Amino acid sequence: MLLRKLRCYHFKNYDSIELSFATQLNCIVGANGAGKTNLLDAIHYLSLTKSAFNSIDSQNILHGGTQMSIQGHFFKNDKSYDVKCIVDRDQGKSLQVNGKAYKTMREHIGQFPIVLTTPYDTELIRSTSEVRRKFFDAILCQIDPNYLHTLIQYQQILKHRNSFLKMSAGKFNVDRALINSYDTQLLPLCKQLYAARKAFVDIFYPILQQQYEYFVDAPEIIEMGYESDADDPGFEQRFLDNIKEDLLAQRTILGIHRDDYVFMLNNYPIKKFGSQGQQKSFIIALRLAQFACIHQALGCKPLLLLDDIFDKLDEQRIERLVYLMAQQYFGQVWITDAGGKRSASILKEIQADKALFKIEGGTLMQNIVL
Repeated sequence: MLLRKLRCYHFKNYDSIELSFATQLNCIVGANGAGKTNLLDAIHYLSLTKSAFNSIDSQNILHGGTQMSIQGHFFKNDKSYDVKCIVDRDQGKSLQVNGKAYKTMREHIGQFPIVLTTPYDTELIRSTSEVRRKFFDAILCQIDPNYLHTLIQYQQILKHRNSFLKMSAGKFNVDRALINSYDTQLLPLCKQLYAARKAFVDIFYPILQQQYEYFVDAPEIIEMGYESDADDPGFEQRFLDNIKEDLLAQRTILGIHRDDYVFMLNNYPIKKFGSQGQQKSFIIALRLAQFACIHQALGCKPLLLLDDIFDKLDEQRIERLVYLMAQQYFGQVWITDAGGKRSASILKEIQADKALFKIEGGTLMQNIVL
């Protein structure tokens, strides 16, 4: 799968810009704030129908504008696809492929898969369980449309149940029939999502180990665990018996929306005891394991977007990543670089179809195909 062209109109800091990409390696150079990451985010929009950084679509429109558009020209399985996303402040968002709109946005997820690394990836280790759930849910949604459909159903019913719990707070008579109707729908979905997540961890974990071992030349042992209320054989009855606590808390306390993924290094939590270098290596391993799992499941290599990757890794790890690129382990890759020297060095080292772009103030100043 390839993205050959990208056009942005009134997207973030870009008034209008158009780029034609190399089929293997694309380096985007520019000062901080020039708009390098915004170009990667535009690709994210075309693949996953939303920004990676701002979930409010209207806030991604250029200041003073009323509408933005992002258009990409893809090649996949010997076929050409024109993907266009339009966001209008009044009319909302629409997405078209070859001029045809989807009935629902979720039909598009997984059609043009991507993996994006950002400077915020350390949150996968250091932040709350919600961040880790979103990471793994994003992978599963790209490779399994049924998972995405089930997850959306679960989230919608959970939202209704929680709203009802808030409205029922302090009331003497609670509509138990309505609660039961929510529970009857929620519990089977909970079991399905739990089973899918657990099965995926069994696939993902050994790939994660392989990737970490490649980047770390040391006898370190990493482990990955999956914790869920649904792991308890008596979960369903516990869930039903917990209604009093749910009413007091005004939210659903038990369920797969509380799941967490635990990352360990040498038998200790990596978030507490891992060095900065170890955590950076683990993050890269997570992203490359994501890449490998999507490739394995869909049969095509996802687009790989590496934002400020040189700030994450030391010289040795950069060399190992560059070696993978040189061996054409990946498909089409984008790298952003504030300085430009490292990008220029990599472009000279790798024999591939490659391009160097220079962005200044939202304007494409150079486009040198090497």
